[in-house]
Amino acid sequence: MLSTGLPQGSVPRLERPGPLRERVYEALLELITTRALRPGQHLVESELAGHLGVSRQPVREALQRLNTEGWVDLRPAQGAFVHEPTEEEADQLLTVRTLLEAEAARLAAAHADSAGIAVLEELCAEGEQAVVAEDVDRAVALNAAFHSKVMELAGNTVLAGLAAQVDRRVRWYYTPVARQRGRQSWVEHRELIAAVEARDEQRATQLMRAHTEHTRRSYHERETA
Repeated sequence: MLSTGLPQGSVPRLERPGPLRERVYEALLELITTRALRPGQHLVESELAGHLGVSRQPVREALQRLNTEGWVDLRPAQGAFVHEPTEEEADQLLTVRTLLEAEAARLAAAHADSAGIAVLEELCAEGEQAVVAEDVDRAVALNAAFHSKVMELAGNTVLAGLAAQVDRRVRWYYTPVARQRGRQSWVEHRELIAAVEARDEQRATQLMRAHTEHTRRSYHERETA
């Protein structure tokens, strides 16, 4: 096991040609978001470069960008480390998420068509299956897809743009509580779909607000849950 904590062969090598700098950045961000690289973990340029099959230069550039965006901490004379979010950081982000997604749910209830609702139903069914199979990574990905679809159905591009800015960080915070939230999260999704289908804007807003609040509370309680 390397000090990066990634088993040999777990990360596909990046193919050339292409915008290598961007692809290395995206690869590292995905590993951080999914917590394959965990908060506080030391990131060694040479080892990451070996995993990705690239030179150290694009890895160094990606780490600098990730540092600017708050995903990585660069410590003098120590190196790069995955950022460890404070409780306050998580609370602020998840609170903003509640505001954005509650409005998205209201707008989805006003505008969603049968095709969009069918997609929500399908994602929900797949999410329930992932929970039964105890496939946490898939459950997290499907949860993100479900919320993204609700945002799409809202039909507000400005709102969607704002949500996109926090989407990956929300996924980062959701991953450690996905098992704890388990089936209940998808029960809440089912209730939301029913409200959207009934075009009940007020209930959709209330359900989404409660749903995201449950996730926020679960995150803060995760160590004692």
